[in-house]
Amino acid sequence: MKDKIIVQNRTISLTTYHEKDFISLTDIAKSKNSDEPKDVVKNWLRNKNTIEFLGLWEKINNPSFKGVEFDHFRNEAGLNSFTLSPTKWAKQTNAIGIVTKSGRYGGTYAHKDIAFEFASWISAEFKLFLIKEFQRLKEDEIEKQQLGWDIKRTIVKMNYHIHTDAIKNNLIPPDIAKNKISFIYATEADLLNVALFGKTAKEWKENNSDKKGNIRDYATVEQLVVLANIEVLNAEFIKQAIEPQQRLEKLNVIAIEQLNILVGYNKGLTNEQ
Repeated sequence: MKDKIIVQNRTISLTTYHEKDFISLTDIAKSKNSDEPKDVVKNWLRNKNTIEFLGLWEKINNPSFKGVEFDHFRNEAGLNSFTLSPTKWAKQTNAIGIVTKSGRYGGTYAHKDIAFEFASWISAEFKLFLIKEFQRLKEDEIEKQQLGWDIKRTIVKMNYHIHTDAIKNNLIPPDIAKNKISFIYATEADLLNVALFGKTAKEWKENNSDKKGNIRDYATVEQLVVLANIEVLNAEFIKQAIEPQQRLEKLNVIAIEQLNILVGYNKGLTNEQ
């Protein structure tokens, strides 16, 4: 389960499906009938306008949507004998906008576009509060992601000073021309770039001329964590007078190993949520 929001004193569950935000129709339906929320969803699905909306959404977002089966439901919708469950809709039309989950966090979930439409059918007021709380949640998530990225970027900058001090104290000969010093720093920075990203800053810029900033500005959080680690390691390798080529090979192996661990760890956290 990813998150929950409170709408008019009711808890509404959210989850992710195919990396998209889905909202619990079951929880929304409880605002109308807390005892039989399934019946509320089924009644909504009987409506011809609902079927047309769902069909249009699927045609826009789902290339595997079965149009022939949809036409059958659309022709039958609104008749007294017509009934339709979320499971039947998804199974027969290959729809992806509504899913039914079992288990601890079971219930019927729908893509946020569809959930907002369902909420509007329940109550215009409820829909407005649902959208407001959902947007607040998304804004909070963005702020947290940005904060996390900024923290990792700060760590990298702090380690950068350790790295440059090691270069200054061990690689720069006395009385070297000032215009050569920056070249040494840039060379060592690119050693780290190649170890982690597989390319130099110049190579990245040539392939991304439309982007502002540098290769590190577009790094993932995982890459920034590893960059911070290998900067410290490279500083130690420099003090040990290890040759650049050997340092590059060592750092590349370490970067690959750490990235695999971090990416696997983050996937595990996502699955647990």
